[in-house]
Amino acid sequence: MDLEAKIRTLPTGPGVYLYKNAEGEVIYVGKAKSLRARVRSYLLEASTADVKTGSLMREAVDVDYIVVDNEAEALALENNLIKQNKPRFNILLRDDKTYPYIKLTHERFPRVYVTRRLKKDGAQYFGPYFPGNLAHRIVDIIHRSFMIPSCTVDLTRFHPRPCLQFYIKRCLGPCVSSLTTSDIYAEAVRDVQLFLEGRQTDLSRSLRQRMESAATNQQFEMAAKYRDLLSTVDQLQEKQRMAAAEGDDTDVFGYHYENNMLAVNLFHLRGGRIVDRREFFWEELPESVPGAEFNPSEFLSALMKQIYIDQQYVPQYIFVPLDFEDRELLEEVLTNKRRDRAGNPRGAKVEITVPQRGDKRSLIDLSAKNAKQSYDQRFRVMKPAAAAIQESLQDVLTLPELPTRIECFDISHIQGAETVASMVVWEDGAMKKSDYRKFIIRTVEGVDDFAAMREVITRRYKRLCDDKAKFPSLVLIDGGIGQLHAAAQALESIEVTNQPLASIAKKEEIIYVNGQEDEPVVLDRHSPVLHLVQMIRDESHRFAVTFHRKRRQMRDRRSELLEIPGIGAQTTRRLVEHFGSVRAVKQADSAALSAVVNSKQAEAILSFFRNQPA
Repeated sequence: MDLEAKIRTLPTGPGVYLYKNAEGEVIYVGKAKSLRARVRSYLLEASTADVKTGSLMREAVDVDYIVVDNEAEALALENNLIKQNKPRFNILLRDDKTYPYIKLTHERFPRVYVTRRLKKDGAQYFGPYFPGNLAHRIVDIIHRSFMIPSCTVDLTRFHPRPCLQFYIKRCLGPCVSSLTTSDIYAEAVRDVQLFLEGRQTDLSRSLRQRMESAATNQQFEMAAKYRDLLSTVDQLQEKQRMAAAEGDDTDVFGYHYENNMLAVNLFHLRGGRIVDRREFFWEELPESVPGAEFNPSEFLSALMKQIYIDQQYVPQYIFVPLDFEDRELLEEVLTNKRRDRAGNPRGAKVEITVPQRGDKRSLIDLSAKNAKQSYDQRFRVMKPAAAAIQESLQDVLTLPELPTRIECFDISHIQGAETVASMVVWEDGAMKKSDYRKFIIRTVEGVDDFAAMREVITRRYKRLCDDKAKFPSLVLIDGGIGQLHAAAQALESIEVTNQPLASIAKKEEIIYVNGQEDEPVVLDRHSPVLHLVQMIRDESHRFAVTFHRKRRQMRDRRSELLEIPGIGAQTTRRLVEHFGSVRAVKQADSAALSAVVNSKQAEAILSFFRNQPA
């Protein structure tokens, strides 16, 4: 059955349709109130001047469909299929930035982590948090107040002693059998749950009861602990009340389109204040369709669905610069799924509006102005400020603080011979060559890059521990997951558990963050953050290779002189130091050689090189 005949057999109900090419690849996904009417309309549009539809229909050879009960289901299914198949005729969301969640793990002794990906692993997720570093600040409060850790220590067994976090009172110490109990730890975890769910009133009531009970039982130290914790919770609750009184949660969109390239800015207003800005970029719309005209309404419809349908939290108000298809239907879908920050249903309707005047229109104009700035910075190759790159790096790698110093390591050898390592340093926006370090690997024989990495990381950071020196903001490894794990094992062996650690894999240019290996960071090739990481990695590789070549040359030239009868290691060293190179020794005459060695040795050297083939 040809395509036109198949289209005539489609049902008239709502559903999702998938156009496929000759290779069976899905090239376009759409939804329809009436499948037959919508898909038939493509045949008419293809005969007109619509470049995109004409290109699509020339390539499409088949169409599949899925029938659903209503348009809302079709909207959600369309979004899922677009994200799953990434059809090249659809407008695809491409974003360098995702917002973090806080993950409370499901294990014997639960821990908290900052993550950017939701998984069905039994853990509880809270968020997303705006701006990105807010999640880190909240986790820091959890460490200090509730003493639930974010470490990577194996808690399925007990260890002989705790790490530093226990001694500075940021962890209850579940890794050692005698430091805490399951009941005490479980109580702390319940408090963290109430805290993250936004149930501060329930948490305050529980803490007050425990404080009074401890005081009655003359457990004054325990009562003081609950008192301090209660004070922290009350202060945070008051701040949230003030923010809530200042305004509603709103998202504001603006865009700038030029030369078939597009930049979009999304402002997040929380509590009436702009707390963060999100950027999106497209270099060609739609992909691989030369001459296709940009349709802002169609684009905005696709973008809004991909951003919000799978989002856990949706603001009450969304301001957009123009109206688009499915706006009212999307409002209905988002209203039905809307949850507050604690995950509870909210009755307020989600409103997607197109402001025409006043303060709301001013917000749209402000977002559009920033989109123009983003466009210029991205596509006109304006170099971003160093501070902006640092902030982006912190956000992308979920670092607990702004990165001011990065130490990067690489291993270099040829088939295990003359294995060396390099450490280069980036500090406050520039490479700091005075802090570069070279390492000769001493404990590893043969080809074992992982063991070599463990040795160099151990040597470097054990020295810092012994000297009580400050650790870098980030340790960067040139390599993939194996190299990353080797470095993490080395840090754990010297009881360093909370050092930010990441690696960048060659060729794929994927960044892996320790503890989040199943959520690799894939940055756009234009990203200034990726360029910075690549630059540091490349410098580390250059420094390691240069050192390795120098070591190899020294080995080769010494071994060549050692082949001469009567010339030992000490004489070889004297000759190289005096003449500077083996080549200079080869070119020296008897008189010159006699200034370093005796006449017999000079004659042996001349004879050796004279008899070598040219």
